[in-house]
Amino acid sequence: MKKVAGLAGSLGKVAVVLVIVGGIGIVVYNAFRASSPRGGPGAGGVVIEPASLSALASTGKTLFEADCAACHGPNGSGTDQGPPFVNDIYNPGHHPDVAFLLAAQNGVRAHHWEFGDMPPVDGITEAKVAAIVKYVRELQEANGIVSRPHVM
Repeated sequence: MKKVAGLAGSLGKVAVVLVIVGGIGIVVYNAFRASSPRGGPGAGGVVIEPASLSALASTGKTLFEADCAACHGPNGSGTDQGPPFVNDIYNPGHHPDVAFLLAAQNGVRAHHWEFGDMPPVDGITEAKVAAIVKYVRELQEANGIVSRPHVM
């Protein structure tokens, strides 16, 4: 009888430890999840516009508004459908210009954000993407986002 009582007491202690460990796990998970790059100047926030745009970036702005803004927001500020491009995660050292081209042409699996996969953009060309990227880079520069080496 004593053995059964001792076993029940041990199981109770194990259960308490498991509940505590599980609770700590949930707290840690939520802390890391909250620190994902969802915010920044984008995510629907204020984006500083450059005083002027180069000719190519001006064309890119028009194209961006037609092909990208529905998901990525006005001035690349982000929406609930897509991430902001005016965010340090998209600095040229982490996402070079060709990454935008490949994403637009081929679509991309979600990897930094919780918005889901991006489908390919119908009718997009390399020339259009070059103009859009020029616009995004000028927006980024106006908001203090510069190229930094990508570190894993």
